[in-house]
Amino acid sequence: MRVVAENAEGRRLTEFVLKHGDDPSDVLRRRGIRPIRPIVATGTDENLTVRMLAERGGARRRHRRSRPPKHREGAEVRQRVAAYAWVLSSRGVLAAEYHRNISGGRFTLPGGGIDPGEEPTETVHREVMEETSQKIILGDLIGLHTTRRLGKRNGALEDFHAVRLIYRAECPEPTDPVVIDVGGSTSAAAWFPYEKWRDSPWTPGWRALLRKLPIS
Repeated sequence: MRVVAENAEGRRLTEFVLKHGDDPSDVLRRRGIRPIRPIVATGTDENLTVRMLAERGGARRRHRRSRPPKHREGAEVRQRVAAYAWVLSSRGVLAAEYHRNISGGRFTLPGGGIDPGEEPTETVHREVMEETSQKIILGDLIGLHTTRRLGKRNGALEDFHAVRLIYRAECPEPTDPVVIDVGGSTSAAAWFPYEKWRDSPWTPGWRALLRKLPIS
């Protein structure tokens, strides 16, 4: 995935290919550039480009290389770019329940990995339909976040870098959510009342991520 930072006048400040384990905002700050917000993501999984609004300013941050996670040797390195939606309707906020038990909550935003040849906006529409059966109107790209995890997957050690694009969306005609892609990572879906969404049973990772999004 390529990241292009530009200022309010559309002038390109820098660009780079996102390396495994890197966070776009951290890379920009190390280059003396302050990230403001994502603008748009274009292209398919193989040539995806994310444009970010940014500005020059502030001292360059010195990058301290963190020690590799324990037992990283021999781990499978995998980067996954996925797209999700913060969907609002008259019934509240749309959420998808993860099929595995997670301490602290099991709900995430609907969405998932970008398929080969697919653009992020196509991914969001497909995933929301598969996981919740809702038709949405997609809005702006409001988030670009990454996490890195070292753990077991199918019995093998994996060094996993998750890159998440998050869009704002609305559902004009909300219905009772139904999971269409039965057997996938989503076991159920629900509408959370908007006034109570902060207290809803999100997974710890998604709860932390939602706090960073401009959704209030």
